[in-house]
Amino acid sequence: MGSAIAARPSCGRWLGVGAALALGLIPAGAAAAPVVVLQGLDKVTARVSTMAAPLDTEIDFGTLGIVARACHKAPPEEPPESTAFLEIFEYAPDHPPRDLFIGWMFASSPGLSALEHPVYDVWVLDCRDDQPVEATEDGAPVPTAEPAIEPAQP
Repeated sequence: MGSAIAARPSCGRWLGVGAALALGLIPAGAAAAPVVVLQGLDKVTARVSTMAAPLDTEIDFGTLGIVARACHKAPPEEPPESTAFLEIFEYAPDHPPRDLFIGWMFASSPGLSALEHPVYDVWVLDCRDDQPVEATEDGAPVPTAEPAIEPAQP
């Protein structure tokens, strides 16, 4: 699955950072960050996973591929907000990847712009400067600056 990023350049349909700032989607003075911290729920197993997604790098969550294109975090003097532009697609055997979500997600309002999928939920937690990123035993990347967050057990 991870090799699809080379075949999936930026979709070209995303609202650029300048336009997002002008529309107020990104707070003025927000700092760009190279890593998006995401949380995902597998509704079948009730397992919650926390993942770090470096910009322009595909990560896998179940049958989903996730590529973060931008991430901005409000400065400390502003109300807390992290905003990320994500491309989420699904892999199915014998079918090309199918786009499920392309757009901005907001940490403070996960229901405002959400992935609608019968098996998975994905939402933004934070934007971070942490580098490098290493993978846990299940392949989900986590920031190395903090201890790995284990998936919740059902």
